[in-house]
Amino acid sequence: MTDKPSHTTVLLDEAVDALLAAAGDAPVGTWIDATFGRGGHSRRILSRLSPQGRLLAFDKDPEAIQEAARIPDARFSIRHEGFRHLADLPAASAAGVLMDLGVSSPQIDSPERGFSFRFDGPLDMRMDTTRGQSVAEWLADAEVGQIAEVIREYGEERFAGPIAKAIVARRQERGALATTAELADLVAGAVKTREQGQNPATRTFQALRIFINAELEELQQALEASLQVLQPGGRLVVISFHSLEDRIVKQFIARHSKEVFDRRAPFATPQPMRLKALDRTKPSAAEVAANPRARSAVMRVAERTEV
Repeated sequence: MTDKPSHTTVLLDEAVDALLAAAGDAPVGTWIDATFGRGGHSRRILSRLSPQGRLLAFDKDPEAIQEAARIPDARFSIRHEGFRHLADLPAASAAGVLMDLGVSSPQIDSPERGFSFRFDGPLDMRMDTTRGQSVAEWLADAEVGQIAEVIREYGEERFAGPIAKAIVARRQERGALATTAELADLVAGAVKTREQGQNPATRTFQALRIFINAELEELQQALEASLQVLQPGGRLVVISFHSLEDRIVKQFIARHSKEVFDRRAPFATPQPMRLKALDRTKPSAAEVAANPRARSAVMRVAERTEV
């Protein structure tokens, strides 16, 4: 039997150090790993918590839930839910929140998940394979304009129009796309110029994955929820892997790192700032050399202020 692909956690030490920086040598309280993945950050956090500390994780991926079952630690629990469900937690109940927005290597490198153009498999791309519509199912019915909008908005692909037209033409001529190889070949034929070192299907696959999993909408919901669940002095640590995610995180931290004045009531007391921006970190050259998938990562850190 072939071994499952392994996963190397990006910015492991940097993220956990930032999360626990203000908690002392034996952190207590409840900490949140909002995107468990394959558990690299969770295991490191647990290794540093006190016996009274607790770690709650979230993940939509059934395989992540299976991996979490291998952690025999009474301080740890996980919910089979997306991280927008942070909003379900009591207010000011978390000492810190970590979000690692990357797709794990086992997800990318498992052909049956359909995330990668490098392996032929079913055109799925769902993070949670137990519910929702796959990419193949959506492309079987979507109109040209809808497909083009998704590829343009979430993939920043300038050939979104030709790609969308090619997908619909193929559907009308030979039936709907069913595999990753079929989609990658079709995109390669529609993209007239290629970025050096990048497969022409990269942006399209990214766009469809983000769309089918509502990743950006869920990120925005989770960030807003983090403001409610973080205790004063609690840290928010977010690792992004592409510009769309990082822009949302950057703007969210910036928006809440200043006082808000109501222009309709210029003499009213302004709404106080709710976050203090602390740091922006990228992987070291050594980490990128050892794990090329780390090259696009950006970690932003903020602290919940006293309100």
